[in-house]
Amino acid sequence: MVFDVGADSYGRFMGRFSEPLAVQFAQLARVRSGQRVLDVGCGPGALTAQLALRLDSGGVSAVDPSASFVAAIRDRFPQVSVQRGVAEQMPFADRSFDAALAQLVVQFMSDPVGGLGEMARVTRPGGLVAACVWDHAGGSGPLAPFWQAVHDLDPSAPDEALLPGTGEGELAELCAAAGLQHIEPGSLTVEIGFASFAGWWEPFTLGVGPAGAYVRQLDAAKREALRVRCAQILPPAPFQIRATAWCVRAQA
Repeated sequence: MVFDVGADSYGRFMGRFSEPLAVQFAQLARVRSGQRVLDVGCGPGALTAQLALRLDSGGVSAVDPSASFVAAIRDRFPQVSVQRGVAEQMPFADRSFDAALAQLVVQFMSDPVGGLGEMARVTRPGGLVAACVWDHAGGSGPLAPFWQAVHDLDPSAPDEALLPGTGEGELAELCAAAGLQHIEPGSLTVEIGFASFAGWWEPFTLGVGPAGAYVRQLDAAKREALRVRCAQILPPAPFQIRATAWCVRAQA
């Protein structure tokens, strides 16, 4: 899936969750100075920023199918080598990296097993392949209140629970199918505060991802009904959203 939105819109929608998640994910990956690390599906740079803090100049590379996200990375991180491309067919030679990381990407790959296999291909033997995906299937992802409200009004509406890797154990199963070794599953949790309901709701109107696309296709009356239902589900402001992602560490 290509996110045909600007980097700022994505940041306002998912960056509020993905940026603190990236801190934990980079810690999980145990990246260190001297390594060459690839950020797969880098988006506008939540994980890229954490890798750039931890690695030497020139140690971070990135790839993403979105032209706007690639441009954002080049602007924000001139020391990062970023290319446009998809995870399933990356423009890198075999064994180019010590580690390949994919944050909130596997669920949007057209071929998750192939994409994870590509991550292994570009990683040296014994190197790290790591990924994390929100727990949409288990209902503890950051968008759970939104999709609950959607289904209260439109029970047949498709959501993100069936995306690959979003259920417990699924990410590890995909890694095994891709031929990865020494697979270590786990989870990461972040908690984000919101000062107002409007601050939580407004980014859903920006058209980002499946949730944003759903809001965009509603007429004004249905959009307002959804907004009201979300406000009924969420606690009074200020409130916090706790979000969990499944993660996995494995060896190429």
